[in-house]
Parts: sequence; structure tokens; C-alpha cells
Amino acid sequence: MPPAQPPRRDHVDDFVDALDIPGLDPVVEGIVDRISGLHWRLRRNLEETVAELDLKLGEYLTLTALHSTGRPYRRSPGELAARADLSSGAMTARLDRLEERGLIRRLPNPDDRRGIVVELTEEGLELGRRAALMAGERESVVTSALTAREKDQLTDLLRRLMLRFEEQERARGER
Repeated sequence: MPPAQPPRRDHVDDFVDALDIPGLDPVVEGIVDRISGLHWRLRRNLEETVAELDLKLGEYLTLTALHSTGRPYRRSPGELAARADLSSGAMTARLDRLEERGLIRRLPNPDDRRGIVVELTEEGLELGRRAALMAGERESVVTSALTAREKDQLTDLLRRLMLRFEEQERARGER
């Protein structure tokens, strides 16, 4: 039986090897650095994908926020702003751009005569779905480095990390 090959190294291995901070766990630093690096690369990839459809990332995220409500694909501008962590003015500017393109429409709020709701148009629904499918294809290329079993394992591990963060946020009253 041939000797096992050493695991391949990435740039994070070099970074962690160079750390000389007593008390700092290099394993934890490697995990966090890899997650951060993957987040940055996945976000850049998504920005490039939606740009091909003449969308900015925030516009795409607004379309998906509306899509996630199910038919009739409506939310208040305030809900959209809170979800995107934007001021009402910044959300208004984003909604103006999406409305000019015919991707959303503003309608009177049936529950509040003074308010409005934002609704996806058929064009907005279709464009958002196209962008999601394009992004999914690109993401599949990256995740093809893993077997189906490894994907399940990674999903479980990442879920555990997310649940720990959510517990901490609830304990601090953030959620």
C-alpha cells in the first residue's frame, strides 16, 4: 500500500502557521479564516452573476426577499429595509430603480390606508429566478469538490455553528 499523501495546503495554512500569538487556537483561526474567505468569494461570485443580468447585489436580494414570501410576493418597504439593514431612504432609492425597470410595483397597503406594499411583477419574478438559477449553477461548481456525504456532513456542521450564534444572539436579546 503506497504511503498516504499529505493533505493539500491552502493559503490559510500558511497564515495560521505564521501566527505567533500565545493562547490563540490555530485550529479555530483556520476554521474562521476559511469560512470568511469562502463568504467573500461566494459573495463576489454572486455579485458577478447578477451583474450579468444588469442587477446589483442589493437589488437581487430585494427580489429574493419578495419571492420568499410566496404569492402574491409582497412586503412592506419597512420590512424590506429591515431585512436588508438599510435606512428607509436607501430602500426607497433601491425600490425606485427596481420599479423603473418594471421589476416591482408599489401598491396601496390593504391593511393601512397610509401605507404601501411592494410587489414583484412577473418580470421581476422571472429575472430573480434566472439570477438564482445562474448563481446556483456557479455554486454547484464549487461544491462539486465534495461528495454527497461530505455535503451532508458540512451542512450539519455549519448548522451547528449557526445555531450556536443564534443562541448567543437570543441570550443578548438581539433576535
